[in-house]
Amino acid sequence: MSESHQQTISVPAEAREAMAAHSIACYPEEMCGLLVGNPANSEVVRFVPCTNIAHSAMVYTIDPKEHLRAELAAEAEGLEIIGCAHSHTHTEAYPSSTDIAQAPDPGWHYIIVSLKTGEPAPRSFRILGEDVLEESIIAR
Repeated sequence: MSESHQQTISVPAEAREAMAAHSIACYPEEMCGLLVGNPANSEVVRFVPCTNIAHSAMVYTIDPKEHLRAELAAEAEGLEIIGCAHSHTHTEAYPSSTDIAQAPDPGWHYIIVSLKTGEPAPRSFRILGEDVLEESIIAR
């Protein structure tokens, strides 16, 4: 994919701050949560923090009940879940082989917040099969 086709995702400051805070609060386990927004323009409206029921520093599993609640709330507002976020506690913000294998939806955005340096550092990706494409996070 050439630079002229760079994908972007628009994420409001409140959602970025919520992801960073949830990453720190869940440490040393990976945090996870859902991105609610508008899929037509890749715009996040809010981040929904979820429970990592795997309780692991290496993998995450979003609580299915929390996922369903977030989905129903989004639909009631005419929005959708357009992706998920999770943290990497000691590594770069880049999808691991586990992240790639478990990516549930090729239409989703996957934001990974690295805590490697102690400061939450988010990056966003699209995962299409084995292909990982980084996209720019547009702040608003």
